[in-house]
Amino acid sequence: MRAVIFDAGNTLLRMNYRIIAEQLVARGRPVSADQVEEAELRARVRLDPHLAPGSSTESTTTHGRYLRYLLEHLAVTDDAEIEAIACWRRGYNLPVGLWNRADPEALDAVRRVRAAGLVAGVISNSNGSVRAILEETGLAAHLDFIIDSSVVGVEKPDPRIFALGLREAGVGAAQAVYVGDLYSVDVLGARAAGLDGILLDPGGFWGPRDCRLARGLGEAVRLALG
Repeated sequence: MRAVIFDAGNTLLRMNYRIIAEQLVARGRPVSADQVEEAELRARVRLDPHLAPGSSTESTTTHGRYLRYLLEHLAVTDDAEIEAIACWRRGYNLPVGLWNRADPEALDAVRRVRAAGLVAGVISNSNGSVRAILEETGLAAHLDFIIDSSVVGVEKPDPRIFALGLREAGVGAAQAVYVGDLYSVDVLGARAAGLDGILLDPGGFWGPRDCRLARGLGEAVRLALG
């Protein structure tokens, strides 16, 4: 193993669950940040079957479905209310959006990879803002490269974006592992490019999968380093 490559959103970076909870509370929905987090963890599993190759994770359709699933897990099912919350989300904190917090384990995980003498990088489906977010959260300084799908013109699960990461890392596919939060996009995408994939499963909601699962970034790095 010579490189560990991470996803950004829902991997090194976390959704701002607190601000979503505050928005829902303001709309008369008494929910906590922990409840929003659980709803989001369940929503990504529910979203995954819709992310077949050719279905962009950055499309309006995908973002809309993802938010709807999250809200339905919080018993928000009225179409007008869902659309009002979606409108708020589309205008919140542009261009970064809701993924503006470093995962509590992210810095230590990346540092451990580098301390072991391995390359640490990011391949992210993003709108062009991922480098700025990683810089703002202090993670970029500890990464050897950052690849943003909007910048390079191809997104996961296309094997070409993983090939770009391998080129940046200067390693072969068999010498790298990819860590992400979506099975069809991250694990199957990495596998199609010849990399091993580790799936983050903080809530234990993915069920049996034909890949290694980790409850957090610390465990993922331990698995990657063997």
